[in-house]
Amino acid sequence: MSASAGLAGPPVLLEPADLHASLRDPALRSMNFLNEVANRFPKALSFAPGRPAESTFDLADLHRYLDAYARHLVERKGYDTVRVNRELFQYGRTKGIVHELIARQLELDEGIVVDPDAVLVTVGAQEALWLVLRALRATEHDVLLAVAPTYVGLTGAARLLDLPVRPVREGEDGVDLADLRAQLRAARAAGQRPRALYLVPDFSNPSGRSMPLETRRRLLELAAREGILLLEDNPYSMFRSADADQLPTLKALDTGHHVVYLGSLAKTCFPGARVGFAIADQPVAGGGVLADELSKAKSMLTVNTSPVSQALVGGLLLEHGGSLLRANERQIAIYRENLHCLLRGLADRFDGVPGVRWNTPDGGFFVVVTVPFAVTDELLEQAAVQHGVLFTPMCHFTEDPAATRQLRLSCSSLTPAEIEQGLDRLAALIADRS
Repeated sequence: MSASAGLAGPPVLLEPADLHASLRDPALRSMNFLNEVANRFPKALSFAPGRPAESTFDLADLHRYLDAYARHLVERKGYDTVRVNRELFQYGRTKGIVHELIARQLELDEGIVVDPDAVLVTVGAQEALWLVLRALRATEHDVLLAVAPTYVGLTGAARLLDLPVRPVREGEDGVDLADLRAQLRAARAAGQRPRALYLVPDFSNPSGRSMPLETRRRLLELAAREGILLLEDNPYSMFRSADADQLPTLKALDTGHHVVYLGSLAKTCFPGARVGFAIADQPVAGGGVLADELSKAKSMLTVNTSPVSQALVGGLLLEHGGSLLRANERQIAIYRENLHCLLRGLADRFDGVPGVRWNTPDGGFFVVVTVPFAVTDELLEQAAVQHGVLFTPMCHFTEDPAATRQLRLSCSSLTPAEIEQGLDRLAALIADRS
């Protein structure tokens, strides 16, 4: 008799209603949909993903970075061969093993001075974001605020955690402070407890907008008065135009521990490493800081961040004197040229075209284009089939009605020649639809 002979009955069929409600939420479908569209139309020129330029990738770099980090363990930390092998092959410290190098990089490049023990190294910035939201969602009354339009990874993570998100208007200065105050009042009137505001102050995804220095200072003052945290996500600040000033991050201006800083090394190192981090130096009553509390949750989620991935990132930092600005000189030049090419190309094709306009960021990867027709997922598929071009409908980032006629263009992963060709295809689409 076979082992399965005694089994009977129909196969398992799970009902969607018996799974967590967030799995049916449009926010969780957005990322998969956009990835699938790109995979289904590989010949289409894609302005959709905010991916780093692959022209800077070199397999030999990985071996060199790993060797550099291993030498660091021997020469700087005094490890013997057994301990080096254990550091790289075994489960590692939950809070990470390159926290000191990250703290040094932040001081060199951003002017952020932080105790390395307040740095939690994570599996990408997405895990850092999820852990912070998990910690802040203490009761059913807690609510998160987010500058809208909002990165879909934030919206999706919050919904997985049953954490409501209240949108705050972005405005011309990166956040509308009057609307933020109004949303705080409305949340409290509804019996909710606002915990934090999520934002990307530098070249935001998806809008490309940046926050002026005075607005940063006023926002910090407001956060202190209102008793909320600021979740500062900062993947793009290094990639600014040559004539754009480097503004201090919110964390660099933060003297009262009001800012939790979310760092991604996907754009400045490489996404395949899947390394990010959180600076969570907020004191916790009874001792320790928020990073210690986040590490408890991480130990039950991913246990630790891959030591090999951390070693690759650490080796890159060591090779460039601890500075990501030095490590990204080629990338900065590429993204500057690409953004200039995109903005010049839009002007060449659409200046004076009725109903077509766009913003002009001083850096980053993204430009938002407004058009005189609805930009839907169905239109995106038509654009791929009929014109061989892809973009991101802005309706994936906000429920603002104005976004239904907007699309996001990302210029990071294309060459200037591909940008020009892609804009020709976009111009043909706009001419057809108009």
